[in-house]
Amino acid sequence: MKKLFAHVAMLAALSLSACSENKTETTDAHGSLQDAAAGAIVVESPSFSSVPDPVKTQIASLLSEYLKLKDALVEESAQNAKAAAANMVELTNSMPVATLTGEQKEYAEQRTANIQEKASAIAATTDLGAQRQQLEELSEATFALTKAFGAADSDLYYQHCPMAFNDKGAYWLSSEKEIRNPYYGKSMLKCGTNEEVFTN
Repeated sequence: MKKLFAHVAMLAALSLSACSENKTETTDAHGSLQDAAAGAIVVESPSFSSVPDPVKTQIASLLSEYLKLKDALVEESAQNAKAAAANMVELTNSMPVATLTGEQKEYAEQRTANIQEKASAIAATTDLGAQRQQLEELSEATFALTKAFGAADSDLYYQHCPMAFNDKGAYWLSSEKEIRNPYYGKSMLKCGTNEEVFTN
């Protein structure tokens, strides 16, 4: 019986420490937990119809710059993250919200303001740690805006690292199912799970 308990305890410890190990060559830090439950929703958002093309195009451009920023943090390039964030700020400044009305306009203005605030903070520094501190809220706002206005050209994956910020955990957005962690970069590249999949 003691041997059985010891074996179970060892397996539990190995599972909990999977992300904490300094591995970059593992194929999947969480095994079968890599895939989100079907239909799981983490970020709530409305789903607008009859969205003007200029708005969709601008949000798609925002998403593209966000993904460049996220990849820069994965690669630990603060300068590239700064540049992509600055581009996001410019895109929020020229968001054609005047073409929207009612709930669409209000939602776009709110989320665009969230994105602008966090992107501005990232663009204002080359400190990698400070940039990563802003990423989760930027990710949520970008994902919500993209979902609401149907601006994604391909599937999007909302991913989560349980180890980020002293085990508080943090999310990010990716266009790829494979985990590439922007909070730890090369030190724990594969640490994370897919928590929501958005198919436009």
